[in-house]
Amino acid sequence: MTVGKLFRIVYRLSWMAFFALVAIKVFVGLPFPMLWIWLPALVAVAIVLGASARARRVQRQDPREPVETEPPVRGRWAALNSPADRTPSHGTHGYGQTYAIDVLAEPAEGGRPGFRALWPMVRRNKDFPTFGEPLFAVADATVVHTENRQRDHLSRNSLPAVLYLMLVEGSLRDIGGVRKILGNHVVLDLGNGVFAAYAHLQLGSVTVRPGDRVRAGRQIARCGNSGNSTEPHLHFQLMDGPDADTAVGIPFRWRGVGVPANGEAFVVENPVSHGMGTP
Repeated sequence: MTVGKLFRIVYRLSWMAFFALVAIKVFVGLPFPMLWIWLPALVAVAIVLGASARARRVQRQDPREPVETEPPVRGRWAALNSPADRTPSHGTHGYGQTYAIDVLAEPAEGGRPGFRALWPMVRRNKDFPTFGEPLFAVADATVVHTENRQRDHLSRNSLPAVLYLMLVEGSLRDIGGVRKILGNHVVLDLGNGVFAAYAHLQLGSVTVRPGDRVRAGRQIARCGNSGNSTEPHLHFQLMDGPDADTAVGIPFRWRGVGVPANGEAFVVENPVSHGMGTP
């Protein structure tokens, strides 16, 4: 076990201890000193700050040029939370997300349900054109990890649902670790210390297993809404290791597309010529 992995375990145990102490204080009424209650939370925050500082230091000392790959999708899509606009793109270096991007299928302008203040509070996944869209290997690669058994939950794209996600569900998923954050996911080893992660995949849609060799352009899964997700989409990132708990993010460029900015629509018309079959 690496030091980084150990710190992530301590981080999650610290949050569990904090919530347990708060519950005991509220429901049992034991006279804990406030310092006892807040100390685990302070430890968890210190670990997050230390991990972020490490990621910034690694990226500053050993800056990586963007790694060019094929796009993981086909058709017309739009980008959100893009590293073209800011880094870290998702507001954190955690889970190797520094240069991560979210993409959503938009076969036509305005073709997906938008955010609503109150109602409908949630939507079914089939209301979103992204749900069930095929995803493809971005390079010739080896599959190193898959997760394929988590449910696709309803959308979280209203104000009450987003607040629930941020204040309750997201915190519990963070304690649960990579599996609960990424949901169903695939990690590919692209070689040269570069790994690609696809997150929030559809339940049961992953078609590859660890150890498989895949060719660029092979379908490996479908878009879903599992894990820490507001609506069906693909969360894609490159990182320097197979474990998102300890990996540092790596910048990417998609061949023929580049790095689409927030809200930018892009079209991928043709699959790569050498990889639509089985490996």
